[in-house]
Amino acid sequence: MDIHQNAVTTPRSRAELVRRILQPQPVRAVAREFGISERTASKWLRRFHTEGEAGLADRSCRPHHSPRTTSEAVVAQVVALRRERWTGARIAPAVALSRATVGRILRRVGLARLRQLERTAPVRRYERARPGELLHVDIKKLGRIAGIGHRITGDRRHRGHGIGWEYVHVAIDDCSRLAYAEVLLDERGETVATFLRRACRWFARRGVQILRVLSDNGSGYRSRVFAAACQALHVAQRRTRPYRPQTNGKAERFIQTLLREWAYGRAYSRSIERQAALPAWLHYYNWHRPHGGVHHRPPISRVVGADNLLSAHT
Repeated sequence: MDIHQNAVTTPRSRAELVRRILQPQPVRAVAREFGISERTASKWLRRFHTEGEAGLADRSCRPHHSPRTTSEAVVAQVVALRRERWTGARIAPAVALSRATVGRILRRVGLARLRQLERTAPVRRYERARPGELLHVDIKKLGRIAGIGHRITGDRRHRGHGIGWEYVHVAIDDCSRLAYAEVLLDERGETVATFLRRACRWFARRGVQILRVLSDNGSGYRSRVFAAACQALHVAQRRTRPYRPQTNGKAERFIQTLLREWAYGRAYSRSIERQAALPAWLHYYNWHRPHGGVHHRPPISRVVGADNLLSAHT
């Protein structure tokens, strides 16, 4: 059992207290040394005599008997009415309870809010059979760096203002989780189109021919220049449904890893340092880092095969 944060004694100090009293030393003197009352010291001594070492541990504050506890039948009735979308104010007179009691019951069973009544949709996971069948693309906006910031120092009093932004463009293969990323100046249509061209060339050098690209509904991805780039590359363009970022979940998850291990993984004094560290981290991610989505093997293992990893290592 966890020790209360305001507890003066612990099981170890209580054992020492009992040992001193049994030497013997006066209970009053020992209690004064430990900063507790004589009554409390006598309590721990009594528990030790009756229960041994186990008696020096903390006990639950829950009473042995609660005669006024709401019966399980009434609780079940409250839950049933709540699942019919009754409000707490309406349930209370129906089951002869106070609104406060009904509120406590609903919080305890996890039905205090209406959204908790909705059934959680099952997670639909998918994975393409071969590398290149689907490429997820996304963009993450990052503040430029002008000195070590509050994420490292914890001090928010000195924060840079007006430094500007830079944009991390990412592309990750659905099947292999092989990833490519660049730090660019903006997220306009021309920028995302040229990024896609470079990403497709990068994957092609590793034997992956991109057939489809999946993005969100950002303005750059909806631009004509991006559509023209997809057409020129013979890549089918797909976009997620609005407000459904989980459809592009592999890119979202990769961005989380990218931020945690690269963008915020160490202290950078300038943005250029962070940009320079990206290629090395991407190499580690693709070639060395175990990935849970590919049975704890590096993503490249699904592209070149285990027998060719050493020869293809670049």
